[in-house]
Parts: sequence; structure tokens; C-alpha cells
Amino acid sequence: MSTLHHSKMLIAAIAACILCHIHVAQAVDIDSKGYVAYCPCMGRFGNQADHFLGALAFTHHLDRTLILPPWIEYPYRQPTSNQIPFDTYFQVEPLREYARVITMETFMKDIAPELWPPEKRIGFCYRYREGSDCKMKEGNPFGPFWDNFNIDFESYAEYGLLTYSTHVPVVKEKWKQTFPVSKYPVIALAGAPAAFPVDRANVHLHQYLKWSDFINDQAEKFIAEELPKGPFLGIHMRHGSDWSSACKHVDEERHLFASPQCLGYNFEYGRLTPEICFPPEKLVKITIKKMVKAIKAKSVFVATDADPLLEDIRRALPKSVKVVQRTPTEPHVDLAILAKADHYIGNCVSSFSAFAKRERDVAGKPSSFWGFDEPKKTKPKKEEL
Repeated sequence: MSTLHHSKMLIAAIAACILCHIHVAQAVDIDSKGYVAYCPCMGRFGNQADHFLGALAFTHHLDRTLILPPWIEYPYRQPTSNQIPFDTYFQVEPLREYARVITMETFMKDIAPELWPPEKRIGFCYRYREGSDCKMKEGNPFGPFWDNFNIDFESYAEYGLLTYSTHVPVVKEKWKQTFPVSKYPVIALAGAPAAFPVDRANVHLHQYLKWSDFINDQAEKFIAEELPKGPFLGIHMRHGSDWSSACKHVDEERHLFASPQCLGYNFEYGRLTPEICFPPEKLVKITIKKMVKAIKAKSVFVATDADPLLEDIRRALPKSVKVVQRTPTEPHVDLAILAKADHYIGNCVSSFSAFAKRERDVAGKPSSFWGFDEPKKTKPKKEEL
């Protein structure tokens, strides 16, 4: 599929989402318990997904409706970010099994004019940056995100003494007392009300994230047309120059990005090593070879941010095993394919890898990590108070 063709498909999917919002407009009721909006302004998709799970939990326990933000993307060599409607990539209805949600497009069109007109828009931040101003629209992606919906803020509020742990009754009540719905029907946050990586207590919420037909159909089509019948191994590699630089900060006493997913949140299963973060090519090939043999894989699907090493992997495997990458790569479709593999190998430190791992855990499918053996209980690291 050409890049142009994929762009046309994405535009068509976004248009379909917008039409869907228009068709259901008359059925939208205002939630008297209030709303929460936020800018998913940290990192790319993997980080935004981690934050989304936390924001979903925060809003659920606060008993408000979560306004589903668009996903923020950073096209190569483009000076600003793009905002992709949430339901371009994911279904909305499954989320309603856990929390009340509404897309930002629908909220701004059908709810905001009455409940949240321009003169009543208050922005929320952890701490004021200048006087009583949160500076919520300074820089990219902050400005483009709010501008996408023509949102300016009349005033600001800070919440520095409050945490995001609204599952704790006293914290929940403090939020409600400090920002009552009667005065603050919409809590519009500068960033996600969540921790990174995703808090252990919120990992299970991934079960409510279901790919849209737009993504799932592409994944199914690729598997049917490009992979031979039989088991296939899905792998995700991070070995671009930026990742190499990040891995230079490996410290066995500290977590890095998504490393709790394999090491445990309190290092129950091991310590971080350079090989886990940036596995050598030799280790990658050995690991693939062993797993192909173990599951009798007929093919290997490669997702990566850099050189896919296709020829090197092919030389390490029997000629009967097909090694493929989807080109041009589309990260969401790649993730959907990885979720369907008979076995998956990911990077323990990568939040992108973590997304696929969580989805597979929900489905009860096996996964493993580069440079990391099967989990073995180790002496937990003492947490500082």
C-alpha cells in the first residue's frame, strides 16, 4: 500500500467518524455530574495510550464523563502536530462498559455551546506558570490541540495539592469539594491526569480498548494476504538512533519508560540491563530462531522504528519461513497484527511494545521480551517514602 493510498484511507476514516458524530447528535444528553477533558500532550502513541488508561480511571472514580481526546501525531518534517479523532483508531462503545465517555468532536458540537461557552472556559494545571496563568496553549502540541476545537481559556485554576488517585475516597471528595460541578462543569486539564508508565492498578483497563474496523480490517487483510497459513511470530524492535541514546541511561536501580511491564513495578522479576533495552543483533536473531522453532512458525512479522533487518533474519531461519514487514508501516495496524500473532516478542522498555503486550494479556496470548528470561521472583527493591 502506498503512503498516498494510506493517507486517503485515513482521511476517509476521519470523515466517516465526523459523519457518525453528526448522525447521533440529537441523542446526546448533558451529564449533570460533569466532564473531564485533557490534552494528551506527552510523547507519541505508546505514551498517550498509557496516559489514557490512567485518565479513564481518574474520570471513572470522579464520576464524571471523560471527553475522549484526539490522538496527537507528529508527521515527519511537518512544523505542527495533527489531531486524529479518537474513534478513528478505537471503538467508543466498549469503553462505556467501564465509564461514561463522549468524543471531543461530539462534545464541542452538541454540549459545549450550552454547558461550556467561551466565556466559561477554565483551564486547569498543576501549578501556575506565570501569575495566575497556566500557559496551556504555548508550544506544540499544546496550542494546535486546543486550537483544533477553537478553544481559548477565560481563566485558570491550579490543583497542585490534589493527586490523581481518585479511587481513594478522601482524594475523590477533595476534588469534588475543591471543584464542584456547579461551578466547574468541565475540568479541562493541561495534561493527562495520570502517571507514566500506566499505574499497575489501571493496566486491566486495556480490555476496553478495541480497535476500530478501520484498523482491524487492515490487519486481518494483511494476515490473510501476506502471511502463509499456520502459526506466525510477531516481533517489535526498537533500535533507532534516538532509542540508542535513550538506552545509554539504563540504570539497574531505576525503571526506564515501560520497563515495569517485565521487571515488575518493584523489580520483582529482575533488573534493567543494556541488553533488555537495546538487544544486540546477534541476540535478536538467536531469540527469533528459538521461538520460530518452539511454535513451529511459518512466518515472522516485523514491526520496528528503524532497519527491520529482514535479510539478516531470513538468513538465520529456514528458507520455508517467510519474514515480512508491512510497508509503508502504519503503527496502529502493526499493533493490531502483533496482537493476533501466535507469539510476540517485544521490547520491555518500549511503551509501544507495552500496548501490544497488554492487548495480548487480555486475550490470554503468550508474549516475551528481548534479553529477558522467564520471570523469576527476586528480592523486591525497597521503595523510598
